[in-house]
Amino acid sequence: MTRLLWLESVRRPEMADALHDLRNALRAAGLPVVQAHETPQDGDVLVVWADAPVAEGLAGRFGRPGLPVLLLGPTLCAADPEGALAEAAGLRISGATPVHDVRVHAGPDAGPLVPQGHRHAEGDHIDVHAHLTDRVLVVDKVRDDVAVLLQAWVGLDAQPIATWRPATRTATWLLGTTPQSCLDRQTVRMLLGLLRVMTGEPEPAPVRVGLLGYGAIGHEHSRAVRAVEGLELAAVCDRAEHRLAEASLAAPGILTTTDADELIDSADLVVVSTPPSSHADWALRALRAGKHVIVEKPFAIETTQADAVMAQAAESDRLVAVYQNRRFDPDHLAVRRVVASGTLGDVFHVETFVGGYGHPCNLWHSDAGVSGGAFYDWGSHVLDQILDLVPTEVEHVTAATHKRRWFDVTNADHSRVTLRFTDGVEAEFIHSDLAAALKPRWYVLGTTGAIVGSWRTERIVSRNDIGTLAEDVLAPADSPPLLDLHAADGSVTRLATPLPDPYPFHHELADRLRLGQPMTVTAEQSRRVLSVMEAARVSADDGGRPVVPR
Repeated sequence: MTRLLWLESVRRPEMADALHDLRNALRAAGLPVVQAHETPQDGDVLVVWADAPVAEGLAGRFGRPGLPVLLLGPTLCAADPEGALAEAAGLRISGATPVHDVRVHAGPDAGPLVPQGHRHAEGDHIDVHAHLTDRVLVVDKVRDDVAVLLQAWVGLDAQPIATWRPATRTATWLLGTTPQSCLDRQTVRMLLGLLRVMTGEPEPAPVRVGLLGYGAIGHEHSRAVRAVEGLELAAVCDRAEHRLAEASLAAPGILTTTDADELIDSADLVVVSTPPSSHADWALRALRAGKHVIVEKPFAIETTQADAVMAQAAESDRLVAVYQNRRFDPDHLAVRRVVASGTLGDVFHVETFVGGYGHPCNLWHSDAGVSGGAFYDWGSHVLDQILDLVPTEVEHVTAATHKRRWFDVTNADHSRVTLRFTDGVEAEFIHSDLAAALKPRWYVLGTTGAIVGSWRTERIVSRNDIGTLAEDVLAPADSPPLLDLHAADGSVTRLATPLPDPYPFHHELADRLRLGQPMTVTAEQSRRVLSVMEAARVSADDGGRPVVPR
């Protein structure tokens, strides 16, 4: 097994903390990180990060011909006064840019080492690239035998970012001079790829994914799996032949079947997209077959079911997680960023709302026996967002429902959940199909400010077949709300809601299974959401009495 012999010389405490986290991320990927003074073994790699001269010369200290060396961050310009490292790397450094948004692209010798992330439209002059906040070391000389694996543009010049010189077995990663860059998921991914180039280890095999159920969410998972490097769509299972035909049309050549066992046998990971009342049974079945599992939200109907699934995942040493896709919604990310920054002071009150006036959706979503009830549909999304903002323990939950209009479905027409946390913070979520007037999507109060998220109504305007106006009015929930930050002095600032990179959950999933990196969404978090929904259902059935989540 490749070990990383780690040598660093760090002046700034914040960089020392970032490098500590970087080492842990590399360990999570299966690479032991040990002190550089240990005796090198076959397959080891010496890794150096230094912003000051290293006390002892590298050659004299390690003295093992052919030991691969990876020089990180500012090492070439800060720890190499005699130029010996630059000579080994085959690079001549002449300076550095200020810290900025660096776009990392594939270099001329990239091979399989290609950055993931932003992908522009076909024909755009900007290819696939990753964004890192860092400075770029300016290189004015690259020896002919140096392979440039990754690069970034500075003006009209392509600057090497990752290089490998086989003749001296020396590699460079010329980013990593800022804590932000060291802590970025893309940095870990690309460093692991560079280490594979150095050691000759093959790229990890793609994860074969099987989609169990191909309903409304099926196309979303299919697109994501096919777009994310490291995932491979292997099979789709559904009882409806027309859905299987749609799946094959989107992804020709995949296995389509009505036999769940055939799908489970063909996959490394099973995405359970069946109705919620069957989530736990299918997840257990796949885990017992030795497969990783992603469950559509909600996790299950009862917390005891989720506990059984999590216990089986631990016993089988397999991943289980819930597809909490709205954790990555631009409005939630913007609210989360402001709350985390302390701009609002201490947040003590959170209100959220989703709904309008109109008939609920049909099929199982509005059947309480299958979906779990009104708290489990939109609640799976919005309660997850609330709990992501307020990490403290929930003291109790109260809830109420109304059934007054839509008697052809069994879900409540209007529902309210109130959470009280142990630190006194209160939060509320209302979902209503009887709201002729909309409440704000977000109403967040802190001791020094507030956020209000206002719904907007978007229209898609076109012509019909005879040339007159055709207008499609989107539901409010189909567009991100407008977010306004209210300061204590009365000023109001419109917040930006930038879109995240495409398919963030699936990128994290691939990194977790192939590189050992942690995911933002965990089963424990989704189990916490389920416990609140379960408590809300009990409270509503019992006249709104406070219920402690299990």
